[in-house]
Amino acid sequence: MGIVQKDALRTTIISYLGILLGYFNKGILFLILLTTEQIGLINLIVSVGMLFAQFSNLGTIYSTWKFLPFFKNKEKKHHGFLPLMLSIVLLGIVCCTIVTLIFRHEIESLYLKQSKLFIQYYLWILPIGISYVLFLVIEIYLRSLFKNIISVISFELIFRLSLTILLFLVWTKIISFDSFVVLHSLSYFIPTLILFIYLSYLRELNLSISSIKIRSKFKKIIVQFSTFNYINTLGIVFVSTLDVIMIAQIKGLAQTGIYSTIVFLTSAILVPYKSILRITSPLVATYWKRREMGEMKELYKKVSSVSLVIGLGAFVWVWLNIDFLFSFLSPEFKEGKWVFFFLMLGKLLDMYFGLNGSIFITSIKYKYDILFTLFLIIAVFLLNLVLIPKLGMVGAAISTSLALIVYNFGRMLFVWSVFKIHPFNRQQIKIIFLGLITLFLGYLSSNYFENKWLRSLFMSIEFGLFFVLPIYVFRLEPDIINYVQKSGAFVKQKLHFKNDKKTTI
Repeated sequence: MGIVQKDALRTTIISYLGILLGYFNKGILFLILLTTEQIGLINLIVSVGMLFAQFSNLGTIYSTWKFLPFFKNKEKKHHGFLPLMLSIVLLGIVCCTIVTLIFRHEIESLYLKQSKLFIQYYLWILPIGISYVLFLVIEIYLRSLFKNIISVISFELIFRLSLTILLFLVWTKIISFDSFVVLHSLSYFIPTLILFIYLSYLRELNLSISSIKIRSKFKKIIVQFSTFNYINTLGIVFVSTLDVIMIAQIKGLAQTGIYSTIVFLTSAILVPYKSILRITSPLVATYWKRREMGEMKELYKKVSSVSLVIGLGAFVWVWLNIDFLFSFLSPEFKEGKWVFFFLMLGKLLDMYFGLNGSIFITSIKYKYDILFTLFLIIAVFLLNLVLIPKLGMVGAAISTSLALIVYNFGRMLFVWSVFKIHPFNRQQIKIIFLGLITLFLGYLSSNYFENKWLRSLFMSIEFGLFFVLPIYVFRLEPDIINYVQKSGAFVKQKLHFKNDKKTTI
């Protein structure tokens, strides 16, 4: 876990800085400067743009994960793997752009009644979709080369800083909301351009079609793999965007704005998990290449255990302080409390079983994953169709959570039965028990203090005593404890070095 820990720490720190900047943008400036309908519009445009990106990638993301390790050779320009992937993506962009334009009237008619403002800005989904799919391809390519930091900086920090600048221009009335929508869509090209420049700096920017030296036999395998995993990619994006899109269609932009804001707030909990997954997914492909099932099994268990502690711990702490955190939002966001609760149930399980997706889709049994993805797409759509009209955005959260739970359990059981590997160990039961006990004690003591600051402080102390401390004392998660101890020793060493330096001077 050495390389995983090192890069995961860096990407986690950068991602959390990005989350803070994003919270300043969406949790403060958005709420000050924009109406809930305008917030809903922005997030709807982004969601549809992301959907465009996932349609147009044509399965190249997972193909890069799986096959680039077989073609790595810098002197031979990796046999032209990058221009091959970019060629496929450009074909996808052209096809999806044509579909977006041809069926514009039909798509707009879905939002005519509840979200009419979306029609005015419909075409601005294209810059987001085109720029983001190119970003995804280059980012996955860099991840496969174990180059992660610049991708995170460009999207988590620089892109969000550009949004901050645009919001300040709105605040000072230098630009109108109309201009903000346009510039916000175009700003998605910034991180993409940075990655192309970084590839050039690494001397990895190869755009020559003539450099493609992959034999027809392997091209056929790659295309076949891409086709199957294309549907899997769509399943993932359906889960992440279909709820926003359907809320806008059924309930309007106001609820869309509230729901999408809560979704953003939950993303802070997923940052460490995403950082770990960013590093470990390419390792899975390498283990498959070398047939190192022992290492795969060990990595699976470690990633799941670490994700469980991080995810469950973050969820428990936030839920204990949920009323305190929501007290800083306007009253119309109050219903978002239960949106957060149900979303996190599904995402927590998704974090725990997260690596089984990488194991599944890079294995020889990848074709079977299409069955689980089809189930996911159908389940989310049908549940949303039933629950959103009845329960609004809470119904969307329940739908997403239920679908993710069944989906992840199904994939886990398949991986377990076929490859004989699973993520379980006895210590995880103790960790889950600690989480439940901490939540129960928090419920019993929730009315001890009327002052919200004192109550939040008491809840945080309670969380530390009944969840964090037992895990540390009884070493229920050794990887996290060892990592914390190493980080502490490193900081002490640096401080000691600085003090010695000052004394010498």
